[in-house]
Formats: sequence, C-alpha cells, structure tokens
Amino acid sequence: MPIRALTERDADAATRLRRTALGRPGRPVPGPGARGLVAELDGDLAAVLTIGDFHQFWGGRTVPMGGVGAVAVDPRARGRGVTGALLDAALRDLREHGQPLAALYAPTPAPYRSRGWERAGVLEWLDLSSDQVPAGPRLPARAVREDDLPALHACYADLASTVNGLVDRAPPAVAVRDVLDLDVASVLPGHDGEVRGYLTAERTRHGLRVLDLVARDATALAGLLGGLRDSVGPADRIALRVVDPAVTGLLTGQGVEVAVTASHWMLRVVDLPAAVAARGWPAAEGLRDTTVDLDVVDEHAPWHAGRQRLVVEGGAVRVEPGGTGAVTVHARALGPWFAGTQDGHALRRAGLLDGDARLLDRLVGAPGVPRLADFF
Repeated sequence: MPIRALTERDADAATRLRRTALGRPGRPVPGPGARGLVAELDGDLAAVLTIGDFHQFWGGRTVPMGGVGAVAVDPRARGRGVTGALLDAALRDLREHGQPLAALYAPTPAPYRSRGWERAGVLEWLDLSSDQVPAGPRLPARAVREDDLPALHACYADLASTVNGLVDRAPPAVAVRDVLDLDVASVLPGHDGEVRGYLTAERTRHGLRVLDLVARDATALAGLLGGLRDSVGPADRIALRVVDPAVTGLLTGQGVEVAVTASHWMLRVVDLPAAVAARGWPAAEGLRDTTVDLDVVDEHAPWHAGRQRLVVEGGAVRVEPGGTGAVTVHARALGPWFAGTQDGHALRRAGLLDGDARLLDRLVGAPGVPRLADFF
C-alpha cells in the first residue's frame, strides 16, 4: 500500500479521519518541528501519524527522539495490515531523520509492541485540594515577562537534565513563549538574571491545572507551592503535572492522601549504536573496560539486528558490529533496558532476553522512574 509524507493537501481528510478514529480532530497537518506520514488504501486516506522532533534526556545527555502521536486508522481499514505497514514506514523515517529513539502514548499497546515498543515511563498528574498543599515562605514571585523566557527555559533544562525521560523543550518542537498565553505564569527571580523557579497553569471549571512547577532549591519549591495554595479557593481542585519528582515527595509527605493519575508511555530503540552513542552513561565511569556480545532480534529494524558488541572503554560506551551473540535481546527489551525501567531478570522472565545481562544492568544504573511532562 502507498505510504507517503503528510501534506497540506491531506488536511481535511486527515482531520475527518482523526475525528472518526479517535473522536477528536487534532492538528490538520504538523506544525514546526514535526512531520507526518499517511497510508492509502483503495485510493483513500486509511491511516495517519505524526512525528515530533524532540530530544530526550538520558544519563544527563540528550538523545534525538521522535514523538509519535495522533496515530489514527480508518475503522474500515482495520485488520488489513495498515497499522503495521505505517509503523514500519515510521521506523525507517525515524532512522533517516537521525532519531534513534521513538516514544509514544498507546491506549492500545498491542500494535506497538508488535513493532518493538514497550512501556518505559510515566506522565503523572496529582489531584489534590488547596488545603493539601503545604504553606510555604512568602517569596517575591511575579508574572513572567518576555525577557524572562531564556532564563525560564534554562531553569527547566537544568532540572530536566537530571530526570531521565524529560525532553529538553527546544524549539521548534516546543515554543517557550507559549507560557505567556497561559492564565497563570509566575517566576521567582534569582541572581544575575537567573530564574530561581517558576509556575505555569491554566484555569478550568474544576480549578487549577498546573503544567509546570519547577525550582532550583527546596526553599524556592516550597515558596512556589505556597503561592499555588493562595491561587485557588478552598473548594477548588488542583491538578498538578509532575515535572520534578521532588514535588511528589513534598506533597505526599504531608500525611494526606493524594490521588495520582499516570499515563504510561512506550519507548522504542530505533538505532541501537546511535542511541548508545548519544546517551550519557554515568555508571560507566566506575567500570573497568569490558564488552558484552549481543544478538539483537529485530525484524522491523534490520539495520541494527544481528550480532552487536557493546563496548565499555575509558568510561565511554559504544556499540559496534561483531561478537559472539552470547546475550539475545529482542527489540521490545531494548527500550526498557535503555530507560532503566526493567532489569535483566524481568526481561528474561518476559521472554525478551536470554544470557548474562549483569553488565547491561550495571551500565544503566538509573535511579527513579523515567518520566515525561509533555504529550504528543
């Protein structure tokens, strides 16, 4: 079946398709920092997806990542191999665009697991009332101004670099200035033009929907939380998107029950050598020079399938062709391993790995649950 790039000419048909398949229109065509693919069947548009140009933090370094979203298939085309063909084309497209990772949110995981994606992290929201937010010190926060935007983004990026999975929110995929259009955008100035912390939110009929609560230190975080408490009435609810896991600790440490809603996202390693080369490997600095021989089983990404040798040398890590293939790793195991979500024991029990994976586990050494704070 023909699969090609999504163009302006497809806008109306893609909007109708998304509304039929997903119940919402979505964007007619991708904007800056994104592209799309469509599949045709019997001369009609049968499926569509978009790919955003992101960079995701792993081990303190950013790895190019394609954010796959708005996957919609015409109900009349289901069961005819359209989804699989479109995802196969997306894998090739991701590699051609230099994106060795691909992440997505999947309401129905099975089609994506069949193409090598697996659950790797969470996007979390906390639901609480204003009286569940601890009172904090009064700090001189003010509204965000245009000239604050570079420092505000730097504040976010400094935090994001310490949390595996967060994207760097670089343009054009993310427009930092969009915060100026939000109902609430307050900043806590620091020294020499630095932003010490900031809060962004939008008001809904249910209360306040907090998009970012980011701070450089505990006092600033407590102050922003206190300001959040003052921003809503006693009957209002607060939905808080978790960017910094420290926020969860401060809130749930109050001895009050807090509801947590988690959206699980899936990760796919599209190009293993490129992904390993781009990732940070802090744990490798403490390891002696060594290797582990892999046999990568991946029929949908043949460019990295087969025998690959993972080399740790001088604190750096790389993947090169060759080796004995002593450790068999299936495509679905690569994402959870790369993210540090599952260790070798769990992957072995799931039938996705066979062999001695102790070095792989030591290499990842990533504390905490990988998380995203953006939806695509």
